[in-house]
This record gives sequence, structure tokens and C-alpha cells, in this order.
Amino acid sequence: MPQKIIVTDSTSDLPKSFIEEHDIKVVPLNITIDGKSYEDQNDITSESYINYLTEGKSDLKTSQPAIGKFLELYDSYANQDVEIISIHLSSSMSGTYQTALQASEMTNTKVTVIDSKSISFGLGFQIQHLVEWVKEGLPTEEIIEKMNHVIKNVKIFVIIGQLNQLIKGGRVSKAKGLIGNLMKIKPICEVIDGKIEMVHNARTYNACMKYIKKELHHFVGNDHIKALGLAHANAEDLVEKFKAQMEETFQVDRVSTNVTTPVISTHTGSGALGVVVLKS
Repeated sequence: MPQKIIVTDSTSDLPKSFIEEHDIKVVPLNITIDGKSYEDQNDITSESYINYLTEGKSDLKTSQPAIGKFLELYDSYANQDVEIISIHLSSSMSGTYQTALQASEMTNTKVTVIDSKSISFGLGFQIQHLVEWVKEGLPTEEIIEKMNHVIKNVKIFVIIGQLNQLIKGGRVSKAKGLIGNLMKIKPICEVIDGKIEMVHNARTYNACMKYIKKELHHFVGNDHIKALGLAHANAEDLVEKFKAQMEETFQVDRVSTNVTTPVISTHTGSGALGVVVLKS
């Protein structure tokens, strides 16, 4: 039986220790700061990137990995008894999945590419499951079937920290952004079928929490929360408050927290919080 190698990108928000412990190969996305390019998590960490967001003076951009990065990694296993499972952030958010798919068709290594339809811990929880299934020796076809079930049981909300980042990215008009900033509006986005959609506007973080908990009640129903992920951009206090409220409201098996990848915080701004739920 071929050895299975797991490949992903740099947007899972999993701790570096987990990635290294399970020998997961990472193809990083790119961050551009004032015209200079950095590899996400290699050249710049999520924590150090927050300073650029908070200052708000730099021109910040993100981009997918070059196809050559994937091809080089895939080709390195060409003469080995190896099968690669390559899982990536939603194809609706980035061209990373499509680039990985194109590379998989150009290599002699057997590669299966999975669209997680997710990001942050939504991708991370899928990788954690993938690690367990690979250890169990499950065939790839069964892994894909089980992964599709996990994808359906993930819900992601994002509380936007700074409207300025959405204005720069063209996701919010300057007029709406100005009004939103004056009224201290905090937009809430949801990942729906792999796409980020703006679903609600709130005036306070407490109102954000109330809305998200209400929506999660509908989503979780009679099940319980198998995993809760809280990924933030300079919002540790908010993480602790939300964690406490979630544990009071739901049965939560485990909680993971981290500073989110620059690929996300570039668009959400400082003060943002991502809430990722995997129900049982």
C-alpha cells in the first residue's frame, strides 16, 4: 500500500507543532507588503503581521502560490511508492485549489486534490480528520466520502475588525465604509458553500455574539459541538469572552484558538474574530 502524504497551504490556522508532528507539507500563500513579497508563515508570522494591520499605513495584498511550488513538491515523490492528498482553502476564496489541481495533472505522482470549501480552522479541522484517517489506513475513496460529510458539518462566521480593509479590497464601497465607520458597524460574514457572504451588521461585539449564537443554535440543533475554533486578529479579549459564552450555551468537546493567517486578516482587519464550529 502506498504511503499517503498530506499537503496543504498556509491558511489552516493549525499550530506549527501539529503540522511538524504529523509531517504535513505546506505550500504557503504569499503576502505583499508595500511591494515586497513574503511567504505566509515562513517569512512572516501571523503575530508579526498584525502590526502592519494596526498601523494601517502599508499597502497589503495576498496571492496564491505559483504552480511551480506545487509541481516541485509533487514531483519530489515521483519515484516513490507514495500517494499525495492535497487539501486547500475554498476554491471560491482563492485560486490555490485550482493551481494545485493543475499541478496534479502535470506530475507523475498520484495526487488527489480536495477543495475544503473552507478556511482557517474549518480547513484545520478537516486536516486533523485527514491525519487520523491516513493513520487508520483508509482508502482515498473512503477518505473523500468522509471528508464531504465533515465539510457539511462545518459552520464559519467572521466578525470584521476594520472596514478599511474591505474598502481597500473593493468589497465595500467608500461611501458605505465611511458610514459604517462613523456608526461603528461591525459586519458579520458567513462562509456559505465556500463563499464569504456578508449576512448581518451589528453595533457592538455583544450583539455580534448574540447573532452568531442564535444562528449556531439552528445549525447545531440536537447535536453538540465537536470542535470550536476561534481565530483572531489582535482580539484576544474577544476570544476569551466568546469562548466562555459558547461553553455556557453549548456542549463543546474541545476549543482551539490562534492568531489567524495574514491571508485572512488582510481582508478582515485588526480586531477581527473567526468562529468555526464542527458539529458532531
